[in-house]
Amino acid sequence: MAASTFRIALIQLAVSSNKSQNVLRAKEKIKEAVSNGAKVVALPECFNSPYGTQYFADYAEEIPGESTNMLSSVAKETQCYVIGGSIPERDSGKLYNTSTSFGPDGAMLAKHRKVHLFDIDVPGKIRFQESEVLSPGSQLTMIDTSLCKIGIGICYDMRFPEMAQVYTQQAGCKLLLYPGAFNMTTGPAHWEPLIRSRALDNQLYVAAVSPARDEEATYVAWGHSTVISPWGDVVAKADHTEQILYSEIDLNYLEQIRAQVPVQKQKRNDLYKLQVVS
Repeated sequence: MAASTFRIALIQLAVSSNKSQNVLRAKEKIKEAVSNGAKVVALPECFNSPYGTQYFADYAEEIPGESTNMLSSVAKETQCYVIGGSIPERDSGKLYNTSTSFGPDGAMLAKHRKVHLFDIDVPGKIRFQESEVLSPGSQLTMIDTSLCKIGIGICYDMRFPEMAQVYTQQAGCKLLLYPGAFNMTTGPAHWEPLIRSRALDNQLYVAAVSPARDEEATYVAWGHSTVISPWGDVVAKADHTEQILYSEIDLNYLEQIRAQVPVQKQKRNDLYKLQVVS
């Protein structure tokens, strides 16, 4: 029988321009997190590479490759579920922003390519166009673990509530995990409200894991990795520095919230419903 409570760890990694160093540091932090009781460990978006369209091609690798081989081996060594943040992936001449997840036996459980590319233009503050370099993914990604079902999104995917609703209503996910790297414009304004919104919409746990902030980087991450409960409470929140953020996921509490405010059963499917395009 699956445990009703388990610990997750979000690794808010300090990412440098040294790819091999990033991979090694991520491995060390995963092992530290598991030694402190984590059953699910998640890395941030672009954990092996600086975040930026000018870096993706140089740091991209095929899967399997250096970074994903490490994730597989450390998952097996620690017998833990590892959500490998994301890396720039090269496949058939295209580049993707891709998250791979591994089970305690080291097998890859899923590969999620960022579905919604980060194309924004806030005059005087930030312009970023992932689509100039990256191709979008074309599928949603759910992991069926022995603990619970987990829905995976990458950063900008968090802004699309329909994706989270599909994970909840049609796949039965109890935890949504978003590796992300919001910036100093969108982070203060939208990071926590979006995480709380997805948790409240769907009455589940939502965890978002950011890289640590590097003020000298060309793209400065907001940090503040966060876990929100099904009630919308902040369960755990980091500051902007490198650290491991731990949180307990209580599935019994989740079911209590859904029983107390039964919106999942009160949806008016005679008026509206989700439709997934196959």
